[in-house]
Parts: sequence; structure tokens; C-alpha cells
Amino acid sequence: MTTSLHDICAELSDAARQSGRRIATAESLTAGSIAAEIGRAKDSAEWYLGGIVAYNKAVKHSVLHVPLGPVVSEDAARTMAHAVATMMGANLALAVTGEAGPEPLESAPVGTVWFGIADHGTVSGENHHFDGDPARIVEATVEKALQLLVARIRATR
Repeated sequence: MTTSLHDICAELSDAARQSGRRIATAESLTAGSIAAEIGRAKDSAEWYLGGIVAYNKAVKHSVLHVPLGPVVSEDAARTMAHAVATMMGANLALAVTGEAGPEPLESAPVGTVWFGIADHGTVSGENHHFDGDPARIVEATVEKALQLLVARIRATR
């Protein structure tokens, strides 16, 4: 873990433990990188329930109940977050779906990432764009995902 990710994960761990949050994740373009970073955090077994990697479009549809159609979208990210929260009994879930490139697979430009957050039954989505090669886009997505989890917990205390 880089120092930055290590620090964010330490903050996430403290916030999750203090707030009693039970967190789950659903990932596409990051292919499990968010779960791997969270799993390295101190005491993560106390608050991190686990994650689902739905890299393939068919898995998003069949396992996470994403409707047929584009999977790089707010609707897909929100659906993924809600599904993983429900499956794992989490009171906070985060999902990511996007285009890391090098060539777009859908109509969304490379660097487009949608985040879905399910928080005690309320589901929201937000869009970010990251520049760089596929590895840099994934790194930026992981960092932003961890930051969003920390911010959500801090905002709802």
C-alpha cells in the first residue's frame, strides 16, 4: 500500500469501527483492488464483510442484478451497491464501474467511472473522470472509493 492509501485505509478503519458500520464492496474495473486495500487495513475483519468482483458484464447482470444495457452508468453503479449491501447485510456499500481503457468497450469515454453508494437503504451515485493509462485510472478509482467511504461515514455520524 502506498502511504496515501495506507493513511486513507487507517482512517476508514477508525471511522468504521467507531460508527459500527459494516461495509461491503462491488467492483468492476478495479478487479478487486478496493477489497485488497481494505483487507490490509487494521482490524478490517471487524467491519469489512467482503466484496464481489463483477468484471464481466454477464456477472453484473446475473449476480448483481444490473439491468440489461450499458454497465458504465449511474444506474449500474447504484444497482451494484444496493445488491451487494443486500447480499452481505452491509449498512454501507460501495460499487464501482467504469472504463479504464485503453479502448472504450461502451459509449463512455476512457476514464469515466461511476460510484454507487448504498447507505442504510438510501442509494446514490456519482461520476468522476480520471486521466492516464489503465493502471493510473484504476489507482485513482481505488483512492477515490476509499475517500468516499470515509467521507460518507464522517458525514453521517
